Order: sequence, then structure tokens, then C-alpha cells
Amino acid sequence: MYEGANILVTGGAGFLGSRLVERLAVNAGHVWVVDDLSTGRAEALPSSRNVTFIKGSVSDGCLLRELLSDVDYVFHFAARNIVLSVQQPESDYLVNTHGTVQLLLNSLAHRGRIRRWVYASTASVYGNSPVMPIKEGTYDVSVPYAASKLAGELFAVAYGRSFGLPVTCLRFSNVYGPGQTSSNPYCGVVSKFMQAILDGEPLTIYGDGTQTRDFTFVDDAIQAALLAGVSERTTGRVLNVGTGIETPVNTLAQLVMNTTGNPRHPVVHREKRKVDGIYRRVMDATALRSLTGWQPIHTLDSGLKITWEWFLNQHRS
Repeated sequence: MYEGANILVTGGAGFLGSRLVERLAVNAGHVWVVDDLSTGRAEALPSSRNVTFIKGSVSDGCLLRELLSDVDYVFHFAARNIVLSVQQPESDYLVNTHGTVQLLLNSLAHRGRIRRWVYASTASVYGNSPVMPIKEGTYDVSVPYAASKLAGELFAVAYGRSFGLPVTCLRFSNVYGPGQTSSNPYCGVVSKFMQAILDGEPLTIYGDGTQTRDFTFVDDAIQAALLAGVSERTTGRVLNVGTGIETPVNTLAQLVMNTTGNPRHPVVHREKRKVDGIYRRVMDATALRSLTGWQPIHTLDSGLKITWEWFLNQHRS
């Protein structure tokens, strides 16, 4: 896939983006990475002659116009995260919504060349869905992050229908795995748990821990993005990316403790934060599977083992 193609990845120094760049760099002609490094790390990018890193913002129209003239594929992964969206709602809007529109606008002049424009969205747009597993077509926005990401989706789909830009939107669910560093204060719960064990600190659970999530291993998530980007059948679609398996956070904590060889590690429960209002989440990715043949190949157990090995290697180095 993507042999000889020129590709732009925004947010490419982040957790998901850097993993995507690593995969793309194998066959692509050239990969340009734009990231403001607000949470990403340039050192997470592969050292490859066909990867160019540019520190910049998706709101920088001049930069985007220059880069897009030679691009075959766009993967828009730049975003402020859910915790920061509550703390800094203006920044959330400027990056997640305004930045997305800027990238769409500047892509229009090259829509004859751009083969696919992939937007990384989130399962957060579903809020507290009354139906499980969650199918595409509904939303329940409860935090600024969900609102800004949903707005980005709507703009992308509208630009596709109005101007012929070949867009695909992917709603990722709780992605975890190697590369999700705990030094980022907004990282996911899996990396927080593993770092706590390394530091000899108790695992912190917000709420009673009965809340559930659909945890998706990073390599499975990236494979979904790669397949969606080359399948003609996904053009114009908004698609779920998840395993279809619902896991309570208390269960996740025990799995992490077992994986790390610390089955009796202490756990503390704290009051829920503003961003912790979603009680259940499990995704129905039937549409993505039928359109692309995608299938998650990592169980939560196997994904946690791979992630823990990565944490240990990072700790040793």
C-alpha cells in the first residue's frame, strides 16, 4: 500500500501519528509530518530519508498550501485531547475545528491529485449512547473535545459532498500500545497504569471503575487507517474503529497488574473528573470490516503484554 506516494500526516509526532508515519515510510515516496509538538515528540518519528518533520500548526495556511501541492494522501491526526479541551476550550476549537477547516480549504486546490483525505475522529462523539454496541449515525456531545471533533467530521463530509474531496472519517476507540508515553499528562489509562507500577505508585481509577471502554491496540488502529485510505468503498464514509469488546476499568487494572507480575498492586479510587462522564463504550465496527476486510488481530491480553515489554525497554534505557 502507498508505494511511491507522497503523504502529509498532521499530528505525525503524536502517539497514533508517529506509528502511522512508521508504517507509511516503508513504501511511500515521501512523508511530510506537521506537528506543533504540544504533546508529540519529534524523536518518536522514524529516522528515514523519506520522512520530513516540520514543526508547525494546521492553522498555518501558508505552510499547508506549500506542502499540499505535492501530496497524494492526507492523514489528519492533529488534535487537542479531551482533558485539554475542558481546560483550554479556545485552543481546542482553534486546532480541532478551525485547523481542520484550514486544512480542508487548502486541500481543495489539489483535490484532483489527492487520492484520499483521512480524518482521525473519536468515539467520544457518542457520549452516553443508549444502545450498545454503538453504530455510526448517532452522537451525544458532552465535552468540548467531542464537539470540536464532530464539527471536523461534518466539515470533512460536507467538503467531500460539495467539492468532491475524497474524505474518510474514522472514529477511534481508546487506542493504547507502545509509544503512548506517560510523560504526556494526557496519555491513556493503560500507559498511566503501567507507569504507576514502574514508579511503585498505586493505580488511580476515577470513579468506581465499573465504567467500560473498548480498548484498541495501536497497530490494529493504524491498519484500519491504512486500509480505509486505499479502499474506494470508504470514500465519504464515517466509520467506527474498535474491537467490539467491552472492558470495565477495574478489569483493565487487574489485567495490567497480572501482565506486569504485580497482581496485588494497590489501587485507589478518586472522584470523577469533568471528562469522565461516559459510563459505557463498546464499538460496532461491522461497516469498516465489510468495506475493507479489516480485523483487529490483538486481544487485550496480547496487546498489554506487548505494551509492557515496550515500557520495560524504555525504563531500562
